[in-house]
Amino acid sequence: MNEGNRVPSGAEPEEAAGAEPTPDGDFELARPERPTPLHEPDPYSTPPYGEPGPWAPAPPVQHPMATPAHGTVVAPPATAAVPAPAPAPTAPAPVHGPTTPVHGPTAAVPPAFAPTASAPASLPAERPPGDPWARYDPWAAGPLQRTGPAVGGRRSGRRRFMVVWTLAVALVAAGIGGLAGGYVEREGLGSEVTLPQAGGVPAGRAPDSVAGIAARALPSVVTLHVSGSGEEGTGTGFVLDDRGHILTNNHVVAPAASGGKISATFSNGDSVKATVVGRDSGYDLAVVQVGGVHGLTPLTLGDSDDVRVGDPVVAIGAPFDLANTVTAGIISAKERPITAGGEEGDGSDVSYVDALQTDAPINPGNSGGPLLDSRARVIGINSAIRSADGGSDTEGGQAGSIGLGFAIPVNQAKRVAEELINDGHATHPVIGVTLDMGYTGDGARVDDRSADGGPAVVRGGPGERAGLRAGDLITQVDGERVHTGEELIVKIRAHRPGDRLRLTVERGGAERQVSLVLGASGQN
Repeated sequence: MNEGNRVPSGAEPEEAAGAEPTPDGDFELARPERPTPLHEPDPYSTPPYGEPGPWAPAPPVQHPMATPAHGTVVAPPATAAVPAPAPAPTAPAPVHGPTTPVHGPTAAVPPAFAPTASAPASLPAERPPGDPWARYDPWAAGPLQRTGPAVGGRRSGRRRFMVVWTLAVALVAAGIGGLAGGYVEREGLGSEVTLPQAGGVPAGRAPDSVAGIAARALPSVVTLHVSGSGEEGTGTGFVLDDRGHILTNNHVVAPAASGGKISATFSNGDSVKATVVGRDSGYDLAVVQVGGVHGLTPLTLGDSDDVRVGDPVVAIGAPFDLANTVTAGIISAKERPITAGGEEGDGSDVSYVDALQTDAPINPGNSGGPLLDSRARVIGINSAIRSADGGSDTEGGQAGSIGLGFAIPVNQAKRVAEELINDGHATHPVIGVTLDMGYTGDGARVDDRSADGGPAVVRGGPGERAGLRAGDLITQVDGERVHTGEELIVKIRAHRPGDRLRLTVERGGAERQVSLVLGASGQN
C-alpha cells in the first residue's frame, strides 16, 4: 500500500488537513469536528467497549480469513502480550476519505494475526496469569452439560418405569382377555358346539369285572313267563346242566303247578316251553326243564359257606319283565333268618331261609335268578326283598328295591335241586318236636301239645332220643343264639338230614347241653 496515501492513526486532524488532494478528486472534503465522548473512557475495558466479559455470550466461530479486498485496512501486528487500554474513541471515518484509496494493492496479513482452528481470531494468542478468560473455550463442555452418571441414572429410572408400566398393562389385558374368553366359551358365543367323545375302548373286559361276569353268565340265564290258575307272572331261572334243567323259585312257577304254561326265553331271544320237574315250598325252590335246546351252557355253582361280608356280587334277572338286567353290589350279611309265604294259612307254604343279604338291586322279576361272585359262580338264588312297608316279600307284589335283598345259599339250593331232579321232591331236616310259635319270650319254646292234639315231642324221634321235653326252652344251636321259633327252624333247615346238632336248653331255671342227630321229613 502507498504509505503517502495513509493517515497515521495518531496524527491530528489539523496536520492531515494540509495534505495533497487524492488522485481521484479535485477537492478535499471538509472534516467535521471530533465529537466529544458522552462518558469517560473505561480503563477496565467493560463491554461493550472492551473485550467480552464473563456474562457475555460466546464469540462466533472464527474460521481462517480470506485475503482482504482492495482498500481494506488491516490492523497492525500486536506489539505486546498484554493489550493496552483501548484509546479514546475517534470520530467516525468519512464515507469517502482521502487516506484510503478505493482501488489499491492489498496488504499482506501478518503471520502473528493469522487465525487458527484452535483459537478464535478475535482473541489474543496469550493471556496473562489470573485472567478469567485464559482458559475459556466456548466449544468445550461447559457447566450446563450433565455428566454421564447423572444422565444415565435418570434414563435408567425412566426405563424401569416404562418396563413396570408395560408389564402392568400386559397383566391387566391378559386378565380381561381371559375373563372375556371364559365368558364367551361358557356362553357358547361365536362358535359352533362340538361335544367331546371318548376314544374307542377295548372290546374285551376283565373276567372279574361286572361286564366280564355278565358276558359269561347271560347265555345261561332265562326269563320265565308263567300263567295258570288265573295268574300270570314273570321270573328268572338259570341252566343247571346240559339236559335242560333250570333252577328257579317255587313261587315263580306255583301258578302253573296245576296245568298252567311256562315259557323260557334265553338271552339270544329264543323261547321254548318248560315243564315243572319238582318244587318245594319250604325252601322256595323249584326245577323246570326245557326240551329241544342244544348247546346249553350250565352256570358253575360256588360254595356259599366261603362267602364273606363285603364280597362283590352281581345279580341277573328280569325286573318288571325287563329281561337280562344286570345289577351289582356286595354281600351285606350272612345267615339272615327270613320267612316268606304263608298265604295258605296252615304254614304249609311258608319258606324258611338262612339267607345271604345283598344290596344289589333286586325287584319283582328277579326271583329265581342267580347271585354271582367275582368268578361268575352262583353263590345264591335271589328270592326275597324287604320292601318299604316293613314286610318281607317274595316279589309277589310290586314293591321296589330299597337295597335289602335276600338270596338262598347255593349249598342249600344244590341239595334241594338234586333231590327234586332225582326224586321229584325234597326232604327237610327235623328235630321231631312241635314249637310254640306264639311264644314271645327270648328263645324257641317246645309246645305242650302238637297241632293235632298229640304229644309235642314225637315219640321215637330225634328230640325224644336226645331227652327233650314239652316246655323246654332252646336258646342256642351250635353256640349261636336263637331268639324265636322261626330262627330255630331256619338254623335246622340250613343243614342236611343226618347232621348232628348241639342244643342249649333251659329247664326249670337250669341250663343243659343236648346233642341230637337231625331226622328227615317229606313235609314242610
